[in-house]
Amino acid sequence: MIPYGRQSISEADISAVVAVLRSDFLTQGPAVERFERALAQACDAPHAVAVANATAGLHLACLALGLGPGDALWTSPNTFLASANCGRYCGAEVDFVDIDPRTYNLDVTALAKKLAATPAARRPKVVVPVHFAGQAPDLVGLARLAREYGFRVIEDASHAVGARYQGQPVGCGEHSDFTIFSFHPVKIITTGEGGAILTRNPELAARVARLRSHGMVRDPAAMTEPTHGPWYYQQQELGWNYRLTDLQAALGASQLERLGTFVQRRRQLAERYGRLLAPLPVELPWQHPDTESAFHLYVIRLQLGRIRRTHRQVFEELRAQGIGVQLHYIPVHLQPYYRDRGFQSGDFPVAEAYYQEAISLPLYADLTDAQQDQVVAVLSGILS
Repeated sequence: MIPYGRQSISEADISAVVAVLRSDFLTQGPAVERFERALAQACDAPHAVAVANATAGLHLACLALGLGPGDALWTSPNTFLASANCGRYCGAEVDFVDIDPRTYNLDVTALAKKLAATPAARRPKVVVPVHFAGQAPDLVGLARLAREYGFRVIEDASHAVGARYQGQPVGCGEHSDFTIFSFHPVKIITTGEGGAILTRNPELAARVARLRSHGMVRDPAAMTEPTHGPWYYQQQELGWNYRLTDLQAALGASQLERLGTFVQRRRQLAERYGRLLAPLPVELPWQHPDTESAFHLYVIRLQLGRIRRTHRQVFEELRAQGIGVQLHYIPVHLQPYYRDRGFQSGDFPVAEAYYQEAISLPLYADLTDAQQDQVVAVLSGILS
């Protein structure tokens, strides 16, 4: 089976983890800070805070912006559950904005119309645009609407470490309050599980760093009081245990050294797919000229009117022949949990139409040309 995505682990990665295993710190040690500094530098961001996973990062970012009961978070329906669930964790209501039919990102024109039609009391406190498949959304347009309507922006860039927008690295924070990355094994780089929060705001960085570790701080000034000592710490607010271990951070720092190579190879494979798939009855990914995608995913849409098989039949035949395709994503508003909150089929027709036709083909840095040829040959045989 050729999977749709997988990690690339080198001997240098293994050595980095082994070095931590032989060190004094397996967690809460120096490897985490080293990884954070390297990630911040790679993204031209002043602050990076490593966390247990991207879901934790989204949750903490929402908390740091004061999202809570009585507030609303809006996001894309074409995403993983966490982009919406982070709002519910805070007690906020969640709503969605339909997607752009070409990029499959949140449609900023649709967002503007929805904001204008929504009473002020029900407008979002936070909007979470998703960098679907590694391509940035219209961040300039989002920032303009954020200034006009007073909401905050958390970029869910789980797919997009190594991507660029208008020549700047995704994560630099030029147009948002926070950027969240994922380091799951199928993402661009991996820490096993893991994520990070990037921001240009030092106060927000300090708060998410505090919240990831129980809301706890160690204040040297407080340790000088007669009843205190070097052991003293204070819980200043309710936090969580969302820390990354030194083992994971060491792997992440080693992987980060190959980020450019990983992204370059993914782009080469995407360009090659474009040439090989051009004759087939499929719609290929479209790239906005403002963006340089990291190509976490390569998503095609079946032109079902030209094919003698259904979407499901094509998907199942690919898997039966050893091509581990996937579907990204089931529209979040159609999940039972969100249906129970009042959403229904037809609410976001562009995302729903996309879902009926989309298939994610294998794409990862270690995918060989021969394997890619096999993917194309199998798909071509099924569609012929």
